[in-house]
Amino acid sequence: MQKIFVKKQTVQILAILGVAAISTAKSTKLAFTWKNPNYSGGSFRNILVLAMNGKASSRADFEDKMVAGITKPGIQAVPSYSLLPRPGATPIDMDELKGVVRGQRFDAVLVSRLVKYDKTVTYVPAEAYPLYPYYGTFYGYYGALSPVVYSPAYLQTETQVQIESNFYSTSKPDGELVWTGTTDSVNPKSVTKVISGVVGLVVDELQKEKLI
Repeated sequence: MQKIFVKKQTVQILAILGVAAISTAKSTKLAFTWKNPNYSGGSFRNILVLAMNGKASSRADFEDKMVAGITKPGIQAVPSYSLLPRPGATPIDMDELKGVVRGQRFDAVLVSRLVKYDKTVTYVPAEAYPLYPYYGTFYGYYGALSPVVYSPAYLQTETQVQIESNFYSTSKPDGELVWTGTTDSVNPKSVTKVISGVVGLVVDELQKEKLI
């Protein structure tokens, strides 16, 4: 009985460690990135950060975190909501946007938008998992594994969030795409986690490409 108890503890510990490993894995990853091969300029110093989001609070949260990630000695980033407030879902007027970019002398604009938000619920029927001979005795094996072999039916929910971020130089009249990246977030714990993950990845890429 003592051996069975020890083996049960081992199975439980391995299960806990497996869950912990999954939960600590990064839920946001960079799915695609591209830098304009024709761009030959240097880094940028005055950047406007724009989140194309109808919700004012989400827009402000995203822009604030991105600004904090970009800003460092010699580089200034400004959230668009501080210059172009839009409390509702009204788009920013194009002429007003151009006026702000010119008036504030921004040399770059970083704009991000939500590309996809999918939430799927799947019914997973109860099933018996195959047994493998991990243990030398039948009773020890059965006593340790039988409690975890049979799983009840359950509903599995998966959420996928995709965000696109584009970095434009303003040296040309209509702006020139310098870098673009797409991030995928799977089963994020919160909007805050998604924003933090996206900001970290985008800032790292912009630094790696020596754009900031």
